[in-house]
Amino acid sequence: MATIKVILKENKKDINGEMPLYLRIIKDRKTKFISLGYKIKEKDWNEAQSTVKKSHPEAARLNNFIAHKIAEAQGLSLEMETASKYVEPKSIKEAILGKSSVSFLKYADAYVEMSKLTNTVGTYKRYKAVVSKIRAYLINKDFTFNDLTPAFLKAYEKHLRSKEINNTSNTIHANFKVIRRIITEAINEEIMPFEKNPFLRYQVKSEKTTVDFLTEEELIKIESLELNPNSMKFHHRNMFIFACYAGGLRISDLITLKWSSFDGERLLVKTRKTGTSVSIKLPSKALDIINIYKTQSSEEDEYIFPFIKSTVDVNDPESMHTCISRVTAYTNKDLKDIAKAVKIEKKVHFHTSRHTFATRALRKGARIEYVSKLMAHESIKTTQIYTKIVSKELDDAMDLFN
Repeated sequence: MATIKVILKENKKDINGEMPLYLRIIKDRKTKFISLGYKIKEKDWNEAQSTVKKSHPEAARLNNFIAHKIAEAQGLSLEMETASKYVEPKSIKEAILGKSSVSFLKYADAYVEMSKLTNTVGTYKRYKAVVSKIRAYLINKDFTFNDLTPAFLKAYEKHLRSKEINNTSNTIHANFKVIRRIITEAINEEIMPFEKNPFLRYQVKSEKTTVDFLTEEELIKIESLELNPNSMKFHHRNMFIFACYAGGLRISDLITLKWSSFDGERLLVKTRKTGTSVSIKLPSKALDIINIYKTQSSEEDEYIFPFIKSTVDVNDPESMHTCISRVTAYTNKDLKDIAKAVKIEKKVHFHTSRHTFATRALRKGARIEYVSKLMAHESIKTTQIYTKIVSKELDDAMDLFN
């Protein structure tokens, strides 16, 4: 009779200190492992009982899942051994995988839910949306890792480019990056052989995007536009101009910026996207804007810009994500109207402020590594795109002599 147990694989600990759960099958001194698609920390695992401790927030659900998997494996093992006493643990593993674990959609769902514990709400929702699109394409039919072939990826890409879906090349590229990430995790957990990875034989290319930024004259036009101080458009414009001078801070960081981050001269911000801390000495234009909002009654735990309402649960990541998304959409709509009002034909949105800061800083002689640090780029390669823009401007200027 095969011995079946769930174990924690300590040799596969990830950077977050989590280890994958595996179903271990031992028969005739031969061992096979099956990944269960979940990871937990060692402190949350009861090795003696092969259960998740109550300290884990998903303990009840995971223990039910584990119990179900063990019962399923034992049932299959008994059924196969009753039919023949010459049963290899490999055969039991294949039978179990063929029955449920090889389902790409089930594995992807589990991967997405586990990502919620380690990623931002935005990343979790993006992963979930990608898997939902695949499920809709498959019309909820079961789909195994064996079905994930280059031919499938080609057909799926064609579907995403169809008039019905009309995804851009970069959207498709982003979707396929998520699919590739799920496959890589499955390969790491020995669910799918490395050589069957369809991305070894199929690639989707992204397209270079145009980086729009404002010239000095365009920036002054937006700064000088008269707006009603009581309107949200006034505040959206102020926040945009502030970002153009204050290191190109992302809108999510500005919406959640508190007075406690400002010492009267500089900002100390821990960015939401990368978790990087950055110190920014504010130039006079940025100080002028921040002083519009500074009052004698301003408290350190209050937000500088007036966008987060008291009804928002600031301790709930999903509530904050929704709030930031709504403010971002509203801001971009107003910026589009503002650009039109001052006759700027470029497509202006909040991220334009980030591009504007970078190109202006490099034009004024700032070193690229300093600009990269101020913008909290994870790699200086990201910043180098702006040096190419500035270099092209210099080339164009020299062409005037021809």
